[in-house]
This record gives sequence, C-alpha cells and structure tokens, in this order.
Amino acid sequence: MKFNRIATLSVLIAGAFALAACGGQATPPAATAAPAATAAPAKPTDTPKPAATTAPAATTAPASTAAPAKPTDAPKPASPGVYKIVPGQSKASYTVNEVFINRGNILATAIGVTTIVNGEIQLDAADPSKTKVGEITIDISAFASDSGQRDNYIRRNGLESTKFPRARFKPTAITGLPAAYKEGDELKFKMTGDMTVRETTIPVTFDVTTKLATGKLTGTASAEVKMTDFKFNPPDIAGTLKADNEVKLKLEFVAMP
Repeated sequence: MKFNRIATLSVLIAGAFALAACGGQATPPAATAAPAATAAPAKPTDTPKPAATTAPAATTAPASTAAPAKPTDAPKPASPGVYKIVPGQSKASYTVNEVFINRGNILATAIGVTTIVNGEIQLDAADPSKTKVGEITIDISAFASDSGQRDNYIRRNGLESTKFPRARFKPTAITGLPAAYKEGDELKFKMTGDMTVRETTIPVTFDVTTKLATGKLTGTASAEVKMTDFKFNPPDIAGTLKADNEVKLKLEFVAMP
C-alpha cells in the first residue's frame, strides 16, 4: 500500500514538471459553444403610418338666426285697367221726333245709328274716383236710319257730315263716382266734356252707367242737346216734314283691355 502511494505521487510530480516544461497550465477543453441563433431577417419596416390626426371637435354651428320677418306688405291696389271701345260691338245713336205733315201730322221717331265709335276708358277699380275717359270719336257720316232720303239730307245739310264726318267728345270732369268698386256692380256717374260737331264746340253732360264683368266693360251714356246749339236748324221741309229741335244722344259701348 505504501508503495502504491509513493508510485502515484511520483507520477503526479512527473506530470507537473512536464507541464512546466511546455510553459503553460493545462486548461480543460472549452465547451463547444452552440452556434448563435441566426436572427430572422428583419421585415422591411412598414412605412410608418401618420399618426391619426384627431379631428377637432366639431364646433356646433350657432343656430341660424332667422331673418326678422318683414312686415306684411299691404295688398297693392289693382292697377288701373285701360279698356278700348270696340267698334262694331259699340254704337252711337240719335233720336229725334218728327211730324209728317203730308201724312196728317203723324208723329214718328227717327233713329240714326253708327257703329264706328272709338275711345278708351281707364277704370281704377281700387279707387274709382281716379277713373278717366279719353276722347271719344264717332263717325256721324255713317249714320243710317230707316230712310235713305233722311240720311242723305242729314249728310248734305244739318250735320253736313259729308264735310265734317267726325263728332268728338272730350271729357273734362267726372262726378258721382263711389269710393270703392266691386266687379259686377254697376257704376253710375255724370261725365261732362266738350262736344264738337261740324266746327262748333259746346259743353255736354252725359249720364253714364257702366259695369265691369269677366274682363269686359259695358255701359251706356245718354245726353240731350239741341241742334241750334251746334248752329244748324232742325230739318223743316215745307208741306212734308218738320223735326223737333231736341235730340237724344246715346252711346252703347263695349270696351275690352
């Protein structure tokens, strides 16, 4: 046993000298390091998304202030309407009493009519007092009665309508109009103006009745004059006929816009 320990000791000493002779200490072999784990290739970096911009809180629009209500406009009165007398649908006439001496003094009435009438009326329905009537002309050379002999006499004598074919009436005043008017109602008023027959002009007043309905103005105007007022004498044919001096004039008119 003693021998074995000496032998073992000798071996250890000898090993130590051998290492010393090699110039280094014996280093136990290093453990083989496991290969480093290969990192997965980095994915291309996604383009960074811009940070979401937080929308500013919606500003509550101030409640729209309603425009102040305009005061209700007062209803405008209807514009005055201009109505023109329609020839052919209108007529002017004269009425004269006659005595036929050669027939036992028979009393007859002569009526002459012409439909050639022109003129215009401006009716203000909102304010009738502003109603205006323009000049009215009548072709008296076209007067026709039941006797051609009478008509020819009047054209050559009396009215001398062959020479002076137009009678004219130019209104100068209208009175008696109401303060208000409703369509369909009748208007009654007086119309004064200057009437010219031949070369004589005198004032004449007509009584007028008119009505506006369905866009049409209709009416009548009546007056009385004397032939001698216009400086001519009533027909007087010795032994045959004698006419009164008084003459009734009448205008029946239809006027349209």
